[in-house]
Amino acid sequence: MITFPNAKINFGLNIIEKRSDGYHNLETIFYPINLQDALEVNRLENSPLPYRLRLSGTAIDGDPEQNLVVKAYKLLSEKYKMPPVDIHLFKHIPTGAGLGGGSSDCAFMIKVLNEKFRLGMTLSEMEEYAAQLGADCAFFIQNQPVFATGIGNIFERIQLSLNGYHIILVKPNIFVSTRDAFAHIHPKYPDISLKEVIQMPVDTWKDHMKNDFENSVFAKYPEIAAIKDKLYDMGAIYASMSGSGSAVYGLFKKHIENVDEIFAGCFCRQREMI
Repeated sequence: MITFPNAKINFGLNIIEKRSDGYHNLETIFYPINLQDALEVNRLENSPLPYRLRLSGTAIDGDPEQNLVVKAYKLLSEKYKMPPVDIHLFKHIPTGAGLGGGSSDCAFMIKVLNEKFRLGMTLSEMEEYAAQLGADCAFFIQNQPVFATGIGNIFERIQLSLNGYHIILVKPNIFVSTRDAFAHIHPKYPDISLKEVIQMPVDTWKDHMKNDFENSVFAKYPEIAAIKDKLYDMGAIYASMSGSGSAVYGLFKKHIENVDEIFAGCFCRQREMI
């Protein structure tokens, strides 16, 4: 069985307060976009091993045993009798970009295992398992626009359609540490909640919707700030860094030519919004 885990972007990101457990409460809008990995899961016949993981596409650093698709399989195996599986993950979504690629792979792994082996889990049960593996993993179970609060794990469905808009997504060859990005944050409650801002016309978002990580990240990496400025120069209605970066996106009312040439040396994709 093969499926295609997709990325997400953040519309706004307000860090509201630091919690007693060391995490931060925040608010953001998660929105799915049509940039995908590929995940194939098949039964592994006559194997003494519980699973085999094959990785291709964009290289992934770190121990494969720590990959979230493996963690998802192991987590479900604690409750359900799971047969050995062959897992092939083709990475296309950039890592370390604020696009949720690993979280999406995790959630789609849970959905594939549930369907393929008829585990009978409900959406809420799958979300509970996904949330154990990462704060935003659960978002990708239902994969619909949401207003997210808590540490990014409490969701409220919203009505938001950007059909007809184009997105240009740019990922420079820069790794932004989420830990470092949080270290320079000064939590505060926003004047206007993103839940209200997102209902405003898109051409007003620039004045009201902010990503709190941008100040510290842009100060350290002015190349990322320059990408956002360039997107506005090209006519973006709204532009922002996604999550803690380093990917930056711009919303446009029309297709833009030659984006690969404009952002040479960067991962760059143009898509219609879904």
